[in-house]
Amino acid sequence: MKPHELTAAQQLEALNDNEISSRELTEHYLDRIERHKELGAFVTVNENALEEAAKADRRRASGDRAALLGLPLGVKDLAATAGIRTTFGSAALKDFVPLEDSWTVRLLRQAGAVVLGKTNTSEFGATCYTENDVTEKPAVTPYAPTRYSSGSSGGAATAVAAGLSPVAHASDGAGSIRTPAATCHLVGMKPSRGLVSPAPATSFLSASIEGPIARTVADAALLLDVMASPAPGDLYGWHPARPLHGTLDRKLTIALWTDTGLDQAVDPEAELAVRRTADVLAELGHEVREIPLPARYDESVSRAILTWFAYQVGAVARMTVPAGSTHLLRPYTRHLLDINDTLSANDIVSSQAVLARYASTFLSKVHDYDVVLTPTTNGAPVPIGHFVGDEADLMLKWSCHTPWANLAGVPAISLPSHVDDDGLPHGVHLVGRHRHDAELLALAAQLESAQLWKELHPPSWHE
Repeated sequence: MKPHELTAAQQLEALNDNEISSRELTEHYLDRIERHKELGAFVTVNENALEEAAKADRRRASGDRAALLGLPLGVKDLAATAGIRTTFGSAALKDFVPLEDSWTVRLLRQAGAVVLGKTNTSEFGATCYTENDVTEKPAVTPYAPTRYSSGSSGGAATAVAAGLSPVAHASDGAGSIRTPAATCHLVGMKPSRGLVSPAPATSFLSASIEGPIARTVADAALLLDVMASPAPGDLYGWHPARPLHGTLDRKLTIALWTDTGLDQAVDPEAELAVRRTADVLAELGHEVREIPLPARYDESVSRAILTWFAYQVGAVARMTVPAGSTHLLRPYTRHLLDINDTLSANDIVSSQAVLARYASTFLSKVHDYDVVLTPTTNGAPVPIGHFVGDEADLMLKWSCHTPWANLAGVPAISLPSHVDDDGLPHGVHLVGRHRHDAELLALAAQLESAQLWKELHPPSWHE
């Protein structure tokens, strides 16, 4: 068996048993990254990765058993990495090398992870497809390399699915972990607000949070366990009361809907993903009830989402992009900046109020349920170039099922469902109660054990 065919948990076991060294494992992945550049998974390869691996081997030889010691992985290019180029997906920052790690990257490195490099992302994470002016190629799903692996964590999902990284660090502001996981037949977990700290970023309303993309639920929990350590002073930080990799000890009540919330029908494969999952849940003894969609994307909500994104992206771009370099930004980013420049303080506060009401409506309607079941995406991975025209509208139509969980701050996970007749992956979306991340992961593990999905790898996995 080749090293990348082992799960992350199995690789750690092999490392602890001295069956393989971190250096050998890292060399294996670096070789695969080099051979599969066409997939657009990585922006930057860490030139010190082998040195980090050798250091991990020395730590293990001295008796250290840190949680991720010697495990190679990719870090999303929106997270600062000391000594490794961090572009935020922008040509305006193509030469930026941070002096310090972000809080989460620091945790991963302290746990012994070896950083293979920076995985591809959209510019400032603003789109649900991964294409920028830093890399020559967009991140594509290895199952169909003419189609996007979504975004903004597209590179992370591509890397894990193609066997270029056993697990990957990612982040999610409106579905950016979950939709890439769905396009690549993977597990993608967005934690509850506060479980993973956004430090050094600060905001009273933080919809974005970091989390794992993995092949198995156990691997996702393994990575999340390390990331779940709030920074001092984190306004929403909390520690889980139980391990994140436990078992489910009760039957759950689950709400279901497939309505897109738009003037658009649900895709048949998205419908199939939900129905087959509901059947498995019922067989496991859980109670599944179909309910109406709690709130729709009316004009005020759609406008508020665009306003909020324009403000968020605009604020980051204005702080980080050097003066005189805005011409290097992509057209959609400049469009968001133009909107941001027209916004008043009242516009920004009002948009937050609209989105708070929208999220609160969801929470009130599902108050009596443990979990919500929906599609992850409204359809298959889309072809390169699909999002041309009204990008905001096209992106919302495809990724309409995920943003509410970000706004509500509740945990959500995308699981593989099936691969359609064209060989394209589809995912299913489960949303839990706030701070019930362990229970959501336990339910996901139960579905995995019940073989909701089959292990299936793309051609590049075997090359």
